[in-house]
Amino acid sequence: MATVNTYAAETLSNRAVIELRGVGGLSFLHNILTCSIENLNQGGLAYGALLSPQGKILHDVFIHHAAESVFLDCAIDQRDALIAKLKLYRLRAKFEIIPCDDLHVVVGGQGAVDPRHASLGNRMIAAAAVLGKATAYNIRRFALGIADSDEIGSGKLFPHEANFDLFHAVDFAKGCYIGQEVVSRMQHRGLARSRIMALTFESDQPTDEIRNGDILLGEVLGRNGKQTLALLRLDRVAEHGLPGGIAIQKSEWMKL
Repeated sequence: MATVNTYAAETLSNRAVIELRGVGGLSFLHNILTCSIENLNQGGLAYGALLSPQGKILHDVFIHHAAESVFLDCAIDQRDALIAKLKLYRLRAKFEIIPCDDLHVVVGGQGAVDPRHASLGNRMIAAAAVLGKATAYNIRRFALGIADSDEIGSGKLFPHEANFDLFHAVDFAKGCYIGQEVVSRMQHRGLARSRIMALTFESDQPTDEIRNGDILLGEVLGRNGKQTLALLRLDRVAEHGLPGGIAIQKSEWMKL
């Protein structure tokens, strides 16, 4: 259901839209993505990923259920690769897979609440772009410690490392999907040693690694001023601590 919030509308210029037009698009996606969308209501919004057979995130996507179509909102630089994967798995299904250059992803304003966290605001597919960069949106998500495709990348992280299990972006009860065996094993055995975390740096000087002396603690994935998203080895941080000038920014949703 659409929800109104107080955030101004902003266009995400780094996102692209793909339409699955025709019968069976939603059930097709349900069978290959990490999330459960088989019963997603019209106007509903979900978040999940297409994984590699090794269980790593190839493409994180938002699924928008419209009346006659399903729209995927994905990283613009991953769009063509995602379309190729969808066509590979489609087999004889009847729906079309169409890149939509005339549609835009807009956050804030009208739309459905971002399924990762309500404080990120609403999200929708729109025919007209909104002027201005998504500055406020990025400030919100960096403050919450929530990564987008730019930080997650493709073929680098397991869903647990990108906190998909905490966003309800993985359904551990549904049937098989690509990479499920690896993800289920990580869930049941507690094998996720690394997580994306929100950090605050005293300095805004760029750095690629986080170290305490000679101990590598993690990798910087993205920065927004002094706010940072980093992939941290939790066991090493617990044992050695973070170096001076860097602090973990606690988020109420991350109960680890």
